[in-house]
Amino acid sequence: MTPAAFRKVALSLSGVHESSHMSHPDFRVGKRVIATLGYPDRGSGMVKLTPMQQSQFIAAYPDVYAPVPGAWGLKGCTRVFLAAASVASLRPALFEAWRNVAPRTVADRRGAKASR
Repeated sequence: MTPAAFRKVALSLSGVHESSHMSHPDFRVGKRVIATLGYPDRGSGMVKLTPMQQSQFIAAYPDVYAPVPGAWGLKGCTRVFLAAASVASLRPALFEAWRNVAPRTVADRRGAKASR
């Protein structure tokens, strides 16, 4: 997966916009970050999951996901190895991150924008 493909999948979720944090792109719903790109290196991304979700994705895709080192990883921040990722392995994780923070008032709870 390329950074452009990661970006496209992230921005396909309802209400998600791209911003920047500490010199790398992030993806937010409102003010809350659901994912980042390019940290700690250009070949990585991060999805903000719960610890339980994190363990499920690592078990299902051990070559794609790993906990972020340190306390953030213990809280569910999950590294994505872009070279091993596919849309099929990334989309569900981004959706869960989105669902964890999307406001209840978002009409399309499925997360996909009307125009794909």
